[in-house]
Amino acid sequence: MPPPIRLKDHERDRRMIRSRVLFAGFALIFLTLLLVSRMYYLQVVQFEYHSTLAENNRIHVQSLPPTRGTIFDRNGVVLADNRASFSLTLTRERAGDWERVLDSIIEIFELDYDSRELFEKRIRQGRRPFEPVPVMFELTEEQIALVAVNQFRLPGVEVAASLVRYYPQKEHFAHSVGYVGRINERELKRIDPVNYSGTHHIGKTGIERFYEEQLHGQVGYEEVETNARGRVLRVLNRVDPVSGQDIYLTLDSQLQEAAELALAGRRGAIVALEPKTGEVLAMVSQPSFDPNPFVTGISFKAYGLLRDSLDQPLFNRVLRGLYPPGSTIKPMMAIAGLDAGMITPETRVYDPGFYKLPNNKHRYRNWNHYGDGWVELNLAMARSNDTYFYDLAHKLGVDRIHDYMTRFGFGQRVALDMFEETAGLMPSRDWKRSRYRQPWYPGETLILGIGQGYMQTTPLQLAQATALMATRGKWIRPHLARSVGGIQPIVDAEESDDIVLQDESHWQAVLKGMEDVLHGRRGTARKVGQAAQYRIAGKSGTAQVVAIKQGERYDSDKLAERHRDHALFIAFAPVHDPAIAVAVMVENGESGSGVAAPVAKEVLDAWLLDEDGFVKDEYQTEEQRPEIAAARIKAAQERLKAEQAELAEQAGVEDGL
Repeated sequence: MPPPIRLKDHERDRRMIRSRVLFAGFALIFLTLLLVSRMYYLQVVQFEYHSTLAENNRIHVQSLPPTRGTIFDRNGVVLADNRASFSLTLTRERAGDWERVLDSIIEIFELDYDSRELFEKRIRQGRRPFEPVPVMFELTEEQIALVAVNQFRLPGVEVAASLVRYYPQKEHFAHSVGYVGRINERELKRIDPVNYSGTHHIGKTGIERFYEEQLHGQVGYEEVETNARGRVLRVLNRVDPVSGQDIYLTLDSQLQEAAELALAGRRGAIVALEPKTGEVLAMVSQPSFDPNPFVTGISFKAYGLLRDSLDQPLFNRVLRGLYPPGSTIKPMMAIAGLDAGMITPETRVYDPGFYKLPNNKHRYRNWNHYGDGWVELNLAMARSNDTYFYDLAHKLGVDRIHDYMTRFGFGQRVALDMFEETAGLMPSRDWKRSRYRQPWYPGETLILGIGQGYMQTTPLQLAQATALMATRGKWIRPHLARSVGGIQPIVDAEESDDIVLQDESHWQAVLKGMEDVLHGRRGTARKVGQAAQYRIAGKSGTAQVVAIKQGERYDSDKLAERHRDHALFIAFAPVHDPAIAVAVMVENGESGSGVAAPVAKEVLDAWLLDEDGFVKDEYQTEEQRPEIAAARIKAAQERLKAEQAELAEQAGVEDGL
């Protein structure tokens, strides 16, 4: 029997459909409310947040680096400037696989692996997001064309015009002006990241480093609208950067050139100061180097040649070179002996050619092995008599010597605005005990009295001590900046006590001895003095590089060139009103009076003489004025006669034709 047919329950189906429709309706309403609330939260509650994100995707803030200040010499000659250059920049965020892009750059420009390593180092250095990093500088027109042709292979790479530091004088002021280079990781930690955003260089040495804050300036910025690819569409807002301050130095480019010519390619250093102001007029360290390659990144090979050169062109001999001062400290020793009451100008010492301590057989040699007989202070200065100063050193003792030499600036930094300056070494009992754990011996005092032994000085310290002699103890620290941003810098920021003697006449006694070095009948540099048109006070010195055994004599033929003595000379002129003080050091020059003194005279001549070879009016004595005026008239008459003769000769030739 078939099963019974089940009738459909329409009421139940109706109720089920109604419940489903209601559920679906409530679900739709709930979801709609949820969507509306979410939209309200995003559009109203978080409006500022999301609008800011949107703006950040569209608007970027770009740094505008300031123009670095220009550096001039005292006469307005440009020593450090900025010149336009095209650079290749890469922005990591826009490059994607930036390492692959670097590989493409190396391939396109056919560069070596060292360049690839240098570029990667620059890219990895700390920087702000979306900040373009220069990887190549000073692009040629051909290189710019290569970038344009291969742009599809170089995402995030652009050619940008920028100002790059340039040193038109090249090697002539490398050690004084210094140079800028790329900011390294250590420097990033100490600079203001905001003010240096967009700036990739910082002062590394010299004036560029010391006055970095003034030269750098203040960064600016602009808000720009960009498209999805980061291309700038328009500028919305701009705050201009503040350029760095210009600096005028005390250096004189003509005097600098004259000093370099005087050294004639020899290794050495020259410092010229204006005693009354402390202005550095010339500062030469030879050999030197061209700082321009350091600005854009010197190659490893080129840097290696400079670093490993036996002549050390990167080494600043003026500020960091340490040399025994030799006999150049004898004027300061004489001041110490007179002021301490150990000697008088008339005190005499017998010189048989050597000096011996009581109860000691060791002979401390005088440079003149035959001796000078009885010598007093003036003759001892003029002859540079070692025996006299051995005896003086023995009377003073190391403690007094250390005290007086320190007052003259030895063993300390003397400059105001030179970062690289070293303090040198002025030895003492305590220093030797700390350094060698040994007592101080009397023989060491003797050789200290003639500037040998442990004592180490820089050419700048010698120049400052000479300036102190010229000003009779007036302490004015040497400095390179004459004006910064039109304002004269404070030159006595680090005050030092003037050297005040118990009897001021002692200055004149010693200065007369220095004058007789060049103008006295037995002066060691009298040949140089005889050729001068003005009076010079000076002192020669010879500093041993290698020791000579007892009983042996110095023989340059038996020594390697770099083992021969250094030649030194200090001087100031004119004696009646000192306008310039000079310290000269010629490495392995052997003779202070024969080699260094003529160099010093050429520097003095370049400053004190006019273009006709006469002493400038402001440096003449009253006695010289009539004589020089007559010489000028005579020279002018001779020039006129020569010109007339030349014109007559030309006229005769023309008539003959």
